[in-house]
Amino acid sequence: MRNGAILAMIAGISLVNGLHLDFIPVWRQLLFAVVAVLAYLHGRHLPVRRDWLVLGAVAIPGVVELGVSLWDGVGALMAMALFAVLPWLAGRFRRQQAELVEAGRQRVGQLEREQQYTAERVKLHERARIAADMHDSLGHELALIALRAGALELAADMNEANREAAAQLRASAVTATDRLRRTIGVLRDSGGASMDPPDESIETLVERAGRAGMAVTLRRDERSAVLPPLLDRAAHRVTQESLTNAARYAPGAEVRVTIERRADMVAVTVANAPSTTEAQSTGGGGTGLASLRERVRLLGGTLEAGPHRAGFTVTAWLPWPKDTGESG
Repeated sequence: MRNGAILAMIAGISLVNGLHLDFIPVWRQLLFAVVAVLAYLHGRHLPVRRDWLVLGAVAIPGVVELGVSLWDGVGALMAMALFAVLPWLAGRFRRQQAELVEAGRQRVGQLEREQQYTAERVKLHERARIAADMHDSLGHELALIALRAGALELAADMNEANREAAAQLRASAVTATDRLRRTIGVLRDSGGASMDPPDESIETLVERAGRAGMAVTLRRDERSAVLPPLLDRAAHRVTQESLTNAARYAPGAEVRVTIERRADMVAVTVANAPSTTEAQSTGGGGTGLASLRERVRLLGGTLEAGPHRAGFTVTAWLPWPKDTGESG
């Protein structure tokens, strides 16, 4: 409102100063120059809503003057157009040009921030993938090392010194596993674990755990012998994490892995009996089961884990994809 009043005043001064142009004193000539400068500065720095209505309202007395004195009316309107409207338009054009440049600069800054944010997300995603790879590979191998050391510790032909060395090896493996889990907790973000395919089948995974000294058996029905790739990766991940936990918290216990197709679901169950030896650690960050539960949830399934008959059971219910052309 104030900006419009200032514009009306500038245009009105130029309109009045344009009357009676037969004789123009020096002060009137200077007034034209001052009005032109003020009009330019107004257009450059002071935006006005409905500006043309303001200028039109100021021009009405000049139009009325045309009926009284044609040449005075023409002179007044010309003076207003030349010394008020045109400089004001030039200033407004410069202001709009500057606003466009500033908007472009802000847009470039926003794009740079978005690019930086995307790069940060990629970095965090890569850290999560590295954490998942470390957990899936190193964590499992460390658990098998601890299992082998426990088997050596209980061997009948071991002397006391070798048995003590095996016990220290098992304790070191458990400590390394704990440190690995803490490192994974730092690296991993909320995005969850990697969905990269495993390097081995479930049968190979179970066989390798058995060679390491774990009393593990696998049973799977014919309908679950061949799983869709996404389901197979998830079932492998559930089995690997469950075997790792069994080797770490229940060394020497018998472990049963069961994979069954039930209607439109696949049930992956890993159950271990009570431990035959005292586990070195009962703690843990829980990141393995937490990420496992998140992976199963993203596939539309559920995961249950907890004590069962003095042992521990992990059961994952994975939905069968509807686009595989096979139904239950």
